[in-house]
Amino acid sequence: MAYIELRVFSWTIFVVFLLVNVATCQDALAPEAAGGRKSLVPAMFIFGDSLIDNGNNNNLPSFAKANYFPYGIDFDGGPTGRFSNGYTMVDEIAELLGLPLIPAHSGASGDQMHFGVNFASAAAGILDNTGRNFVGRIPFNQQIKNFENTLDEITDNLGAPDVAQALAKCLFFVGMGSNDYLNNYLMPNYDTKSRYNAQQYANLLVQQYNQQLTRLYSLGARKFVVGGVGLMGCIPSILAQSNSNVCSEEVNQLVLPFSNNVNSMLSNLNSNLPGSKFIYIDIKNMFQDLLTNYRRYGFSVINKGCCGIGKNRGQITCLPLQTPCPNRNQYIFWDAFHPTEAVNILFARKAFSGGPDVVYPINIQQLASL
Repeated sequence: MAYIELRVFSWTIFVVFLLVNVATCQDALAPEAAGGRKSLVPAMFIFGDSLIDNGNNNNLPSFAKANYFPYGIDFDGGPTGRFSNGYTMVDEIAELLGLPLIPAHSGASGDQMHFGVNFASAAAGILDNTGRNFVGRIPFNQQIKNFENTLDEITDNLGAPDVAQALAKCLFFVGMGSNDYLNNYLMPNYDTKSRYNAQQYANLLVQQYNQQLTRLYSLGARKFVVGGVGLMGCIPSILAQSNSNVCSEEVNQLVLPFSNNVNSMLSNLNSNLPGSKFIYIDIKNMFQDLLTNYRRYGFSVINKGCCGIGKNRGQITCLPLQTPCPNRNQYIFWDAFHPTEAVNILFARKAFSGGPDVVYPINIQQLASL
C-alpha cells in the first residue's frame, strides 16, 4: 500500500508541474526546466523502437538489448540501453527544447518524470507480432497502453480536464515502422511477404498506425512529431547480404509506399482531428543528403558499422566488450542497424530548426511555439 501511495503522490506532483508550466507558457514566458534552463514545452513523451529506446528493454527477457559496453561508450554514465555510442535523436531534441534527457518508462519514478517519459522499445513495431524473433519487446499498442495506464493514475486524483489542458502543450514524438520491415516483412520465418505485396503491406501498416495515433489524440496528445523511416537499404545489415557494396534499391523501393502512405495519413489527421498538429521528419531525405554529401558533414565511412562483425561489420551486430572504431564521429553507422551519435545529433538539429526539405509542414521549434 505504501508503494501505491508513493506512486500516486509522484504522479500528482508530475501533473501539477505540467499545469504550472502550461500557465507559464500562456504568459509568453517559457517554463524552467532542470538547472534553471528555459524549456519550450512542459514535457515530451516518446514512442518508438531501438532508434530512440533508452533502456525499456533492459529488464525484459529479450535479445534486443544494448545495456552493455561498448554501447554508451561516449555517453555520460556509460551503457544505458541506448542503441548508440552516445546520444539518440530524441536526446538531442530534448536538449534543444530545454528539457533534461527523458527517462525510460521502465525505470522512471518521482522527480525523473516531471519532463516526460520514453516508452520506446527495441524490436517494437506498429504490428504486435513484429520483432518476435527477439522475444521480449513492447509493441506500439502496448506502449500506448503504458501511457494510458499512466494517465489512469493521474485522472483518478486530478480529473481529466486538467490533464487534457496540460498534455495539449506537450510534444509527442513517435518513430515507428522500421522493424515492421527489418524484423517482420524481410524475415524468412515470417509469412508476411507471401501474404502482401509492398503496397498492400504499407496499407496494412498505415491503417493500424492511423488508429494508434488517433488513440494517442483521444488520450490528450495534440502536438505530434512523427519520424519517418530511413534508407533501410543502405544500413550495414542489408549491405552485408549483397556482393555489391551499394544500397539495396529493392529494399528502399519496398519501404517507399509506407513513407508515401504516412505522409497522406498525417495530412488527413491534421485536417480531421481538431486542435491537432502533426509534423513529419523526412529521415529518408536526410539520409540521402548525408550519403551524397557525407564529406561536407565531416564523415568518411558510410557503408560499414563502427562496431560489428563480418562484411560491412553488419553480419553480426555489436557484441559485449567488442572494441569499436576509434574515430566514431567519422562513421555514419554505429552498428549493423543504428546511426552514430554524430548522425543522431545532426538529424535532430535539422528536425528542430530545418526547412521543408527535411521536416514539414513546420519544424519542431515552430511546433513547440504554437
